[in-house]
Amino acid sequence: MAELTREVVMDASPTTIFPFLTDPAQHVLWMGTEAELDPQVGGTYRVLVQGKHPAVGEFVEVVPDRKVVFTFGWDEPDHPIPAGSTEVEITLIPDGGKTRVRFVHRGLPDDAVADHTQGWDHYLDRLAVASAGGAAGPDTSTETAPAAG
Repeated sequence: MAELTREVVMDASPTTIFPFLTDPAQHVLWMGTEAELDPQVGGTYRVLVQGKHPAVGEFVEVVPDRKVVFTFGWDEPDHPIPAGSTEVEITLIPDGGKTRVRFVHRGLPDDAVADHTQGWDHYLDRLAVASAGGAAGPDTSTETAPAAG
């Protein structure tokens, strides 16, 4: 199993970014067309990515304005990364007037790292735009689908 790590500095405070990770209405501004999120330990994480790929898991850790950890996988028949089979950790580190977002996706099959790197880079870029007050646009691109693997 492999681990994917990314760090991106975003032009927003941790307090501004955190709801984009936990509030369904804000989550769909950067990732997903629908989201069902219950940000507490054992709570539901369900996001319909690009309007057709259901990402499903549950929250493992939630520290307001600092960190979220959730299980993650795809609720699709015969997908090699089944629902809840991997873990995503997003840590928000204050960096002056900005935030360093540390993203780690653990437990990926080795052959899925490239696809998920492309997908998560796409979504972290969209999170940076949305959290800074911009419009990332609808989540409809099929070129960077993180569901492959």
